[in-house]
Amino acid sequence: MRFRLPFGSILVAALLLHLSCVNSDYDEPLDNCSDSLDNIISYGELEQLVQDEVIQIQEELFIEGYVVSSDKAGNFFSVLHIQDSPINPSQGIQLEIDLRESHLFYEEGSKVRVGVKGLFLGKSGDLLKLGGTFNAFGNLSVGRLPTLKISEHIFNICDSQDLQPVTVAIEDLAQLPSGILVQLQNMEFTDEELGNTFAEPQEETIRILQDCEEIQMEMVNSGFADFQGEIVPESNGTITGVLLKDGNKVQIAIRSLGDVQFSNERCPEIITEFTSNQIFISELADPNNNSGARFVELYNSSTEQLDLNLWTLRRYTNANTEVSSTIDLSGIILEGESTLIISPNPSEFELVYGFPPDLGVSTNSPADSNGDDNLELVDPFGTVIDAFGIIGEDGSGTNHEFEDGRALRNPDIIEGNPNYTFSEWTIFNDTGDAGTTKQPQNAPEDFTPGLRN
Repeated sequence: MRFRLPFGSILVAALLLHLSCVNSDYDEPLDNCSDSLDNIISYGELEQLVQDEVIQIQEELFIEGYVVSSDKAGNFFSVLHIQDSPINPSQGIQLEIDLRESHLFYEEGSKVRVGVKGLFLGKSGDLLKLGGTFNAFGNLSVGRLPTLKISEHIFNICDSQDLQPVTVAIEDLAQLPSGILVQLQNMEFTDEELGNTFAEPQEETIRILQDCEEIQMEMVNSGFADFQGEIVPESNGTITGVLLKDGNKVQIAIRSLGDVQFSNERCPEIITEFTSNQIFISELADPNNNSGARFVELYNSSTEQLDLNLWTLRRYTNANTEVSSTIDLSGIILEGESTLIISPNPSEFELVYGFPPDLGVSTNSPADSNGDDNLELVDPFGTVIDAFGIIGEDGSGTNHEFEDGRALRNPDIIEGNPNYTFSEWTIFNDTGDAGTTKQPQNAPEDFTPGLRN
């Protein structure tokens, strides 16, 4: 009985035999398990050979690297990406080769030695490319190294190691070299991508990924990959792949679906920033009898709730023109026609007034003014919505001093004012200067936190 091998198996077997029997144009045959050669150069030294145009290398030189790509799933085709170290690589190189099923010869993590003599060298962005030559309309570029030439230039070294991808955030990808293995955490496909497959049939397809800050990047998928028809996952998680760049765009190409480990819940939705002048400072407190009972009260005069994502309250101490301290109001939703009480000493506040503040902050914050400081309420776009006092002017002896007292917004005021206007306020202090009322205030009886008078 005879068995006939499929043609593809015969081809692979022939290639395996060919690649295992080195017939090199180099002066001496290479031992695939050789540990060292005198003429091995670094990737940086190879890069120094690059000129404005594609060149053919004439020197008998070698580079070494670790394979980080794989065509097993079909997402890479006729390329081999190597990097100079399995851990914390400094550079990557793309080898152009006319070889299908290259993962059978050069596995992920395997170390290879490349004889660059006779190869063509070019650069695409910051990515070095090595291979044969391709001439299109008189323009020379790096093309695929013919199949039967591969064994004369690319050799397996008996030093395979586990690859450790560089863990990185999207905003830092631009600082890394192209062609290395990276890993990003807390990633997910954008809402617009949900329901799509990884790629359109037989077409290179871009899918958009984002992190929890909604910073986005591109994922490149081949329409011939074995996962082309799979629906992108809706969950969140870690993605590993080869870093690529297209101009100013950063991209990632996975080796297989195993590089996409999405099993976590999606990131919480970021509320779109907005502005409104219907939130303002309604009361400031510096009690004469207890500095621990100080507070700032904000009021929402709208009937709608307001999300204070990226809003800030900032303090200018005394006559300072630079911000002294800031309170980030993100995460707070202020209901319509309601107050927000901010205290620098929550436990003392509750002890004095009988209920906890809405927000506890630190001492020396904008809620801990001793009555001669200036405050601003600022929206997410940096616009001052409301202000108390005059920036650059110490409040002592002025019409915006509330030392040992209280600054109360008059009840007819229903929106913020970025320019301090004394007539909008009733101010008590221990001096009575500049039209204020000399009447120190004691806590709790002289204050009404949580009540819009």
